[in-house]
Formats: sequence, C-alpha cells, structure tokens
Amino acid sequence: MDGAELYMKRALDLARRAEGRTRPNPAVGAVAVAEGKVVGEGYHPEAGRPHAEIFALRAAGEQARGTDLYVTLEPCSHQGRTGPCTEAILAAGVRRVFIGTLDPNPLVAGRGVARLQESGVEVTCGILEKDCRRLIAPFAKHITTGLPYVILKSAVTLDGKTATSTSDSQWITNEASRAYVHQLRDRVDAVMVGIGTVLKDNPRLTTRLADGAGRDAMRIVVDSQLRIPSDAHLLHLDSTARTLIATTGQACGQRLAPLPEKNVEVLVVADREGRVDLPDLLRQLGRRGVQSILLEGGAILNAAFLEAGLIDRIMVFVAPRIIGGNDGKGIFAGRGVLRLAEAVHLQDVRIRLFDDDTLIEGEVRSCSPV
Repeated sequence: MDGAELYMKRALDLARRAEGRTRPNPAVGAVAVAEGKVVGEGYHPEAGRPHAEIFALRAAGEQARGTDLYVTLEPCSHQGRTGPCTEAILAAGVRRVFIGTLDPNPLVAGRGVARLQESGVEVTCGILEKDCRRLIAPFAKHITTGLPYVILKSAVTLDGKTATSTSDSQWITNEASRAYVHQLRDRVDAVMVGIGTVLKDNPRLTTRLADGAGRDAMRIVVDSQLRIPSDAHLLHLDSTARTLIATTGQACGQRLAPLPEKNVEVLVVADREGRVDLPDLLRQLGRRGVQSILLEGGAILNAAFLEAGLIDRIMVFVAPRIIGGNDGKGIFAGRGVLRLAEAVHLQDVRIRLFDDDTLIEGEVRSCSPV
C-alpha cells in the first residue's frame, strides 16, 4: 500500500466513526498532509455540522497552505446547511486534493473536482475507490433512487441450514459474530423482520454493544395481516427508536386488539395479492429519509425481497456446524431458480473471520427496478 492509500485508509477509518450518524449526508473523512506528516484530520459527525474537510483544515491551521488533502468523497461545491467545501479548500491554499470517489449527489457529481481544477488545484481521483464507494453505498442508493439500501443478514451452518426442522436456531453463530451484528444495527437506519420471526422468536431488535454505547435503529415488522401480539417485546421497549408495523389497509380495519400508541406506528402500504407490497414499502421508507435497512427476516420475507430484486448486499455468517438431513430451514423459502445460469450473483465479495465463524458478503450484481 503506497503513501496515498495509507492516508486514504486513515480518512476511511475516520469516516467510519460516524457511520450511520450523518443522515441525510454521507459519512466522510479527511486528512491533511504536509511534507509526509499529518497536520490535520477530521470527519463529518452529523448533518448540520461542518464537513470532514473543514475539520481537517481547522486542525491544520496555518500549516494547511501547500498541503495535500485526502478526502474519501468529492468535496461539495454547493451551498447547503453548510458552505461549499471547495471554497474552504481554496481559501486554505491546499496544493493537491486526493479523492476516494466522486459524489453521486446530482448537486455535486464532478462539479467539486471541476471547481478545484479550474482554480489551479491538482486533483487525483480513485484512491481506494472501491472502499470509499462501499462506505457511502446507502447514501448513493438513496440520493439517486429515493430508495433505502437493503442489506440481508443471515447465519447458516456449514450445510446451509438456518435452523433445525423444529426451528431451533439459537445459536448457530458464536459470540463474536453476534457482537458484530449489533455493530451493524448501530450503523443502519432500520432493522426489518417479518411477522413470522416475531411470532417465533419474539425479538427486541435493539442494539447491545459491549461498552453500552450505540443506538437503536428503527424496528420494522412486515405484518400483512396485522397479527402482531399486543404483548410482543417490540411494542414495549424503553428505546428512543420507534417500532413501525407495515401492513395493509384491509388488515388494519380488521385489527381487534389495540396496539400501544407510545413509540409504535402502523404504516399502511399498498397490498399485492393480500401481502404488503414491498416496493411501495421501500418507497414510503425512502420518503421518510431511511437510507439503510438491515433485513433480518425469516425465509419467507427474505425470498420476497430476493424475488422482487430489492436486496443490495448479502451478508451470511457460516458456522462450522452441521445439522444434517434434508428437513432443516434455509435462508430463502419457496422455489429457487431452475437453471444455475439464473442464479443471483454477488460481486465485490469479501470474507472475514470471527473466531471460527466465516462472514461472506457481497453486492448483488443487479437489482430489478422498483
């Protein structure tokens, strides 16, 4: 890894400190370097506060003049809740700017680079671009389509089972894997399950980190017939995040037992053959500003999302256990493709170890339009 990549890696590490906290903006990190020495660094902590470049330049102070600035995302050139970062870079006298990836926001989309170059600043793009693009994937999906970025997370045994024939699934993975899932929950806007998971497991879907930090994401239950029990854990949590029950108009009119009003909302969406219309649900969530969803659903909901082409990333933890037989549960219900050529392909595949568990994740190569 050369010097430019090392500084960009540091900028990425900084950006990740605020991952999941910057909505509607992307997470961004920046590092100012003078004569091979870091003189300033920063990241965008939340919407309404200065962007990463501003924090880095402020930290550099007078040393900013003549520096190289490494930033994970193209500096903005438009006036938003804060001023254009390009103007701050020019005013500071930065000599060169190294950019991880261009901004997919139509308000920027190359204009930041053009503004810097026309003012005599040398610009280099594409440093650790794949990593920088992966960091802002939810923002990019939402800013260009208005839809949330959907991450399917599941855990299977070595022979591909998510549970035994009696639905026993706790726990397939080890403590390290489960702890990482709580980190994922801390970084996304919403966690989603189907009513089947609620009825079987009665989950809380809260974020439980070892240090007690972190925050709960919105909890979403896809419940076409509004069958959620009034005593479900999800309806009685001491949490700053709300629980949203996605259902249909017909089911809503048939509900007999009342639901708690505190921190619980029933969202009525269009129905498709008696079930929640998932594309309509995602459109409504996107309009509410939801950029990322961690799909922790069961096989039925997972299959519905897959068949609709609504999954952007898949994360599967594989545990070194074997259930055996042919009567266990799988990640997806229903009938699969008939020809291998029709199988869903993943790209940008990464593999990581969590003690003796293996996490395999990748981007779904193509999704159907909503």
